Amino acid sequence: MSVKMLALFIAALAGVTMALQGSLNTALGKVIGLLETTFVVHLVGLLLAGVLIFVLRLGSGDWQRYSGVPWYFYLGGMLGVAIIYGVVRSMASVGVAAATTAIIVGQLLTAAMVDHLGLFGLERIPFSWHRVAGAALMSGGAWLLLKKQF
Repeated sequence: MSVKMLALFIAALAGVTMALQGSLNTALGKVIGLLETTFVVHLVGLLLAGVLIFVLRLGSGDWQRYSGVPWYFYLGGMLGVAIIYGVVRSMASVGVAAATTAIIVGQLLTAAMVDHLGLFGLERIPFSWHRVAGAALMSGGAWLLLKKQF
């Protein structure tokens, strides 16, 4: 298996885990509340990451370089709170499939913009008619998936 195919497989597996995580977080949110769920999810994640890095020594980073990182690279943590809250809120209202469809379309359009502009020091991948057509087809598919529900 090529490196790129492995990366796509891992990305698809991440998509599977995101749908399961959203479902589990939504169930927890119905019991303990939305912000409480966001807190618990991040606390459990912090504990797991701490064990992986400090106990099992699986980290490969360089802690001494943290101060040289642009400040906005650290906004991912705040975005994570918004993501968990938004997923739990939307899945509880419209269901897992509809919310996931909207999430994927939002991710796709934002990712295409990040690629096109080469934001955050990432490689610039300009729009092409293939990419525009793919985004249009995915958006059309999302519309078809959601059409009867709304």
